[in-house]
Amino acid sequence: MANKIVLIGAGSAQFGYGTIGDILQSTILQGSEIILHDINPNSLAVVETTARSFIDQHNLPYTIKATTDRPTALQSADFIISSIEVGNRFDLWEQDWRIPQQYGIQQVYGENGGPGGLFHSLRILPPILAICADVMRICPNATVFNFSNPMSRITTTVHRAFPGIKFVGLCHEIASLRQYLPHILGVPYDQLEVRAAGLNHFSVVLSAKYLATGKDAYPDIRQRAPQFFSRMPSMNAIEKYFKETGAWPERVEDLSGMTLEAWPERKVFQVILEKFGLLPITSDSHFGEYIQWAYDVTDHKGILDFYNFYKGYLSKVEPKLELKLKERVVPIMEGMLADSGTIEEAVNIPNNGAIENLPDWIAVEVPAKVDKTGLHALRMGKLPAGFAGLLTNQVAVHDLTAEAAINGSRAVALQALLVDPIVNNYHGIEELLETMIAYQTPWLDYLK
Repeated sequence: MANKIVLIGAGSAQFGYGTIGDILQSTILQGSEIILHDINPNSLAVVETTARSFIDQHNLPYTIKATTDRPTALQSADFIISSIEVGNRFDLWEQDWRIPQQYGIQQVYGENGGPGGLFHSLRILPPILAICADVMRICPNATVFNFSNPMSRITTTVHRAFPGIKFVGLCHEIASLRQYLPHILGVPYDQLEVRAAGLNHFSVVLSAKYLATGKDAYPDIRQRAPQFFSRMPSMNAIEKYFKETGAWPERVEDLSGMTLEAWPERKVFQVILEKFGLLPITSDSHFGEYIQWAYDVTDHKGILDFYNFYKGYLSKVEPKLELKLKERVVPIMEGMLADSGTIEEAVNIPNNGAIENLPDWIAVEVPAKVDKTGLHALRMGKLPAGFAGLLTNQVAVHDLTAEAAINGSRAVALQALLVDPIVNNYHGIEELLETMIAYQTPWLDYLK
C-alpha cells in the first residue's frame, strides 16, 4: 500500500537504520516512499546511501529519498516518525542530573521526571513544536509518532499548542512485561490479557488474567514476582552478554546460566509492588524520578551501573539495517491502514476520560484500539487511590511545563520547579534555574 512515511532525525544511525528496517519488513506498507530528514547533511547522506543499497540488494518494493529541508520532507506525508535530541545527548543529560543535585535536590536520575525532566523538556520542546507547526501547516492529516523523551511532557505540550494534531507518543518499556510475566506466571505472554496504565515511565499493571480460564492472574503476580526479581541476571551478566555477542539481550533466556543476584534498579519497584500491590512496568531510574521518597530507597549503584553501561553500549554498538521488527510503530501504521481493531498495549495520548481520576488534557500512557481513524484509548476507570495520588502529584508539573515552553516564561519554569514533589527546598532554586539557562544557553535562552 503506497504511503509517504517521513523519518525526522533519520541521520541518527541508531534510529534511522532501526526504523527503516522495521518498515522494510512490512508487506502491508510495500510501495511506500520513505523520506529521510535530518539537519545534519553528512550523517543523513550515510543513512540514505546504506538504505538505497539495502533496498536494491534485497529487491524491496520501497523508494528512499532524503532532504535537509523539512517543508519539502513533509509534503503529502501520511505518517511521520520523529526521534530527535539537541546538542550532545549525554553531556546535557548529565547536567540535567547532576546540577540539580548540586543544589540539594535528591533526584535519582535526570531524564523524565523531577528538575532534570523539566530542563530536558524545555530544551527539546521548541524544535518539536516547530516540527508540529510545520505539520499542521503542510500535512495536518498526517499522524505523528514521537519517540523523544520526556514523553508525557512533550505529548501534553504538543496537544495544548496544537489541539487538532494527530500526535502519539510511543515507548518500548511495556515490552518488559513480555520478558518477565511468562517466567513469573508460567504461561506464554499471548495466553495473558494484561492492561497497564499511568504516565510514561510511571505506569503499572492494573489487571492481568489468564485467557484460557478468565482467572485473575494478579494474585499469582503478587505472590511470585518478589522472588523472581530477587534472583535475576546481574548487570555484570548483561555486560558479559554484550561483550560476547555485541548485542543487547532481548529475552531473559539470553542470560540463562549466568551469575544471578538481585536485579539492579528494583528497590523502588519492590516498594510499589509490596505497599501498593501494583507491578511497575519499568525500573527505579525511571519510576523513581517522579517520587519524592525514591532517593531514600533506590539502588543508586544499580542506576549508575546501568547508565554507564548504556552510554558505553551506544558508543560501541554498530547500528545495522536488517529486516527485523523492533518497535511497535509499524504494526500501528499497518493497523490503521487495515482498520484492524487490534489493541496496542501502551500509547501516549491525551487522557480525555481514559483515566477518570486524572484531568482530560494530560497525556497518559494507556492501551488503545487501532483502526482507520487512529488510536482510541481504552477506558481504564479510576486508578487505585494510592497510585492515583502519586500521579496527581505530576498534574501541576506537566501543566506548568507546557505553559513555560509554549510561552517562553522563566517565571512559569520556576513555578514548575517549585511545585515538583522532588524539590524539597526553596533557597537556591531560582539560582538553579539561572545556572541551567547559563549552561544550556543555546537551548534555554528563549525563557524570558
